[in-house]
Amino acid sequence: MVIGWGEFFALASAFCWAFAIILFRRSGDALPPFELNLFKNLLGFALIIPTLAVFEGLQIPEYSLTEAGIAIVSGFLGIAVADTWYLRALSLMGASRTGIVASLLSPFVILLSVLFLGESLHGWQLAGFALVMSGILLVTWRQNRREVDAAHLGKGVFYGVGAVFLMAVGVVMVKEILETRPFIWTTALRLAGGLSGMLIYMVVRGRVGVVMQRFRQPLPWKFIVPASFLGAYVSMMMWLAGYKLIPASEASILNETANAWIVLLAWLMLGESIGYRKVAGILLTSIGVVIMLLA
Repeated sequence: MVIGWGEFFALASAFCWAFAIILFRRSGDALPPFELNLFKNLLGFALIIPTLAVFEGLQIPEYSLTEAGIAIVSGFLGIAVADTWYLRALSLMGASRTGIVASLLSPFVILLSVLFLGESLHGWQLAGFALVMSGILLVTWRQNRREVDAAHLGKGVFYGVGAVFLMAVGVVMVKEILETRPFIWTTALRLAGGLSGMLIYMVVRGRVGVVMQRFRQPLPWKFIVPASFLGAYVSMMMWLAGYKLIPASEASILNETANAWIVLLAWLMLGESIGYRKVAGILLTSIGVVIMLLA
């Protein structure tokens, strides 16, 4: 494969996201997943405004009502819900297992691209999907009760799979808009949709006071701030740039390198085990995504 800007952005976003996930994990359980995601998105939105001013200007471009609605709903699903669920999975079953479960992103994107973007799915891609699933099952299958509680593991897999499915839905929804409308403005609309959804949820559920109180307590900001910067700004911008410049199925497969980085960094920085099951799971998922890329 010739590495162009699209491939570069997809691969670079994967590393940045993996490093952000490790930093979020280092912050421990100081903030619940919802509050952690809320801060991440607030910081990302605060940073994208000056980015707009510098690169595209603050005059709102001409989006149709349908395009604006799709971008906002895409952000709600892919940022407000999916990222909260992803952080919940991270809290329940650790970084390395969450990273492997996230390998479902590219199969989900490929399947949705077949249905909604007219891309084709061949037999070898189905074989790759089966290998990815096998790798996930190998890593998440309960081997030692003392390592991860069975109930936590089950919930973690549920939230992890749900998160990556909604991420796939969100990015496939907005793919054509990314290609035809100003990139940073579309990114800002997605982020605004995610942030607005979270704020509305807080008001409707009467959680504003509780959330504010949690932010007033002493927190490990030295991990939360850089993780949020990488996750909600740097990685997201490069992630969407990859989807803008190359086919969605190809970008999603290159994004899978994040999962190998997560497992490796979790071993190096968090002391999580990297036994033969995780190594075998990484190999199976890696072979699976390579088969889908070459098919």
